[in-house]
Amino acid sequence: MSDKHVMGMSLFVASEFVFFAVLILAFVFYRQSPANIGGPTAFNSLDVPTTGFYTACLTASSVTFWLAERSHRRNRTGQWHALLLVTILLGGAFIYGEGREFADMSGQGIVPSTNLFGTTFYALVGFHGFHVAMGLIVLLTVFGISLRSRFFRGAAHARAIRTIAIYWIFVDAMWWIIFPTVYLWSLGNHGILGEPFKAVPFR
Repeated sequence: MSDKHVMGMSLFVASEFVFFAVLILAFVFYRQSPANIGGPTAFNSLDVPTTGFYTACLTASSVTFWLAERSHRRNRTGQWHALLLVTILLGGAFIYGEGREFADMSGQGIVPSTNLFGTTFYALVGFHGFHVAMGLIVLLTVFGISLRSRFFRGAAHARAIRTIAIYWIFVDAMWWIIFPTVYLWSLGNHGILGEPFKAVPFR
């Protein structure tokens, strides 16, 4: 593993940012579409406090991964394993929260085909969740290899972990663009086409 892999990952996340930007712009553009009137919208369908809790979990996972990487560089095997495991658990909590949110919304009849809000919401949030899930698979693989081999040693392995860190911090950073855009914005006091928002959940 050489620096070209770090560069490759950097280019990959840059290309993924473009995809996320398109999905975010689509969500914003259709957020107050007349086609959503009378149906679910960001204003009446999202549980912001609960999502905020799982957002804190994902954010904390970036911190623990940074600490894990530092422990790896300092050859502190026990700390490396412990912090990597905590990172995985925190990321898993975020995925659980997203799955629970999707299940709750689906139970209320809010699915991708419901209206433009449903389509753009599931596309954007689901695309991000897919990236988190792929990152967790990689972290679990690294954790397993590290426990069973001498993966812990060597500059090449340190660069591998740095490459993974770029990806993981990217998905965290993207969520901190998505969360305000999708969730915090929904706390505003004006709904579709500037109509006053009534806090009545869609059913």
